[in-house]
Amino acid sequence: MSMNPTTRLWIKRVDLLVGLTVLGWVLIAWFILVGLDSVLQFLRQLRFVGQNGFTVSNAAYYVSVTIPRRMYEMYGSAALIGSLLGLGGLASTGELTALRAAGLSPLRIAISATWVVTVLMVGVVIIGETIGPWGDQQDRAMQLRLRTGAIGLGQSGLWARDGDRIINAARTVLRGIDGHARVQLLDVKVFTMTTDGELSRFDHADTAEHVGNLWILGQVRSSFIDKDGVHSTLRANDRWQSQLDPNVLEKSMIQPQYLSTRDQLRNIRYLERNHENPVAYTTPFWGRILYPLNTLVLMLSAIPFAFGALRSGGAGRRVFMGMLLALIWHFGQQVIVNFGVVYGAPPLLANLLPAILTILLALLYFRQLT
Repeated sequence: MSMNPTTRLWIKRVDLLVGLTVLGWVLIAWFILVGLDSVLQFLRQLRFVGQNGFTVSNAAYYVSVTIPRRMYEMYGSAALIGSLLGLGGLASTGELTALRAAGLSPLRIAISATWVVTVLMVGVVIIGETIGPWGDQQDRAMQLRLRTGAIGLGQSGLWARDGDRIINAARTVLRGIDGHARVQLLDVKVFTMTTDGELSRFDHADTAEHVGNLWILGQVRSSFIDKDGVHSTLRANDRWQSQLDPNVLEKSMIQPQYLSTRDQLRNIRYLERNHENPVAYTTPFWGRILYPLNTLVLMLSAIPFAFGALRSGGAGRRVFMGMLLALIWHFGQQVIVNFGVVYGAPPLLANLLPAILTILLALLYFRQLT
């Protein structure tokens, strides 16, 4: 069946009508959700003012650098609520009924609403992979600096001062040992200085782990500098007496779900090479990979309500329905993923299963509406 130019133009206008309406409401919902969460976090941080030198400006800095991550996290709920408000408004004015009378199916209208969310998703993913992790790193660096003035974070990793030694660890990872997560330092450099500030010893280890009351260096090369020159030794492991607190390091680490996919994948490969369980990173890794799909699925699953239950309801009812659906999705997804982790299901399958179930339910709903 051929399509005349008038029909093609009509469909383009439909895409603009539905898409721009949804876009406006998504942006409004996104701004409100991120703003409300930021204000609540700022008020929560005010409780710590005066502790360890924490000031109001530190609280404001914490909120400002973590806004990109909050934008990334809140986009799914904003897309859901915005689509309900936009399409619900069109339904209440009878415009959706007119579109359906013109021959457009609910699924076709849903596609018109989805394209703007997909376009925005590209920018959201870029934020989540770049500015978001950077902001969390800045926050952790500030928190670590306030807890102890002898430890800091930078582009070259963790830096610490321990008496006459300066320590640098390029990376930190969480290892699961006996059901507990422990911090492991990678690519560790220890500079030992004399009282005159000159380098007397340099240790370079592949790993450093806290065992009992000691740090154990793995695959360590030590270089001693004296009047006769430089002397080096290589050992499989070495005990390292240090006041570096592993609990402080663990609290200062960026949580795996806030890392970029590149950093998550790098940690996964490292743990797999060492025959260790990388589940602390694989689950959030697949969660990030599937985040765009989950957002679109969540939005599509809510659109049928605009054709039915929300047609005669006000904006407040649509917001309530959107928040309810978002909560059901969030907790349902967490339950399925956690069950998958407990019972040893592949992380990809555990993260993909909620989306598959939601797609099937949404398609069934759209079929009933057709």
